[in-house]
Amino acid sequence: MPARPPPKPRARQRSQARPYHHGDLRRVLIDAALQLAEEGAEVSVREAARRAAVSPGAPFRHFPNRDALMAAVAEEAQRRFRAEIEVALGQVTATDPLGRFRAFGLAYLRWAMRNPAHFEIISTGRYFAHGSSPELTRDNAELIALTEQMLADAAAQGLLRPADLKPIQIAGRALVYGFARMNLDGHFPRWGVAETEIERMAEAVIDLFIKGIAKS
Repeated sequence: MPARPPPKPRARQRSQARPYHHGDLRRVLIDAALQLAEEGAEVSVREAARRAAVSPGAPFRHFPNRDALMAAVAEEAQRRFRAEIEVALGQVTATDPLGRFRAFGLAYLRWAMRNPAHFEIISTGRYFAHGSSPELTRDNAELIALTEQMLADAAAQGLLRPADLKPIQIAGRALVYGFARMNLDGHFPRWGVAETEIERMAEAVIDLFIKGIAKS
C-alpha cells in the first residue's frame, strides 16, 4: 500500500480573546469603569479591562492603579456635568443673575438625577480622594466662583434681601446636593413624591429658595 501522506498540521485555534481594535484604549477603559459604577459593581482596572475585551495588563499603560482610573472617570463625569451647566447658562441672559442662579441649580439637579452614578463619583469620597485630581479641584473652584459671581451680581442689582452672601451660597449648594442625595437614596416615595414628579418638585424647590432670598 502506498504510504499515507503525513497529516496536515492543524490550524491553530483562535484564542477567544479578540485583538483590540479601538483607537483610544484610555477612553474605552473610562467608559467601561463608568458602566461598572452605573451597575453598582466594584470598579477595578482588571474588571474594566475585561469589559473592554483587552488583556489584563493592557490598561496599566494608562492607569497604574485603581485610583488613577477613578480619577479619570471622575474627571470625565465632571466634564459632562460642566457641559450641562454651560448649556443651561447659555439659555439665560448675562444680565439676569438670579435667572442664571436658578438655571445652574436646575441643571445640577437634572444632571444628578439622570446620571446617578456620575453624581455619586464626583460628589462623594467613596471611589477615590478628590483632592488627588488637580483638574477636579480646579473645576470645582471655578464653579464655586461662578455661583459667588451670580449672587454678587444679583446683590449689586438690588435683587437680594440684605444678607451675607456666603450663607446663601452654601445653603443653595446644600439644597441641590441634599435633593439629589434624597433622590439617589430613594427617599421621595415616602414623602409622597412619585418618580414622574421628581423633576417638577426639584423646580418647585429651587423656585422656593430663590423666592426666599430675593427682594420682594
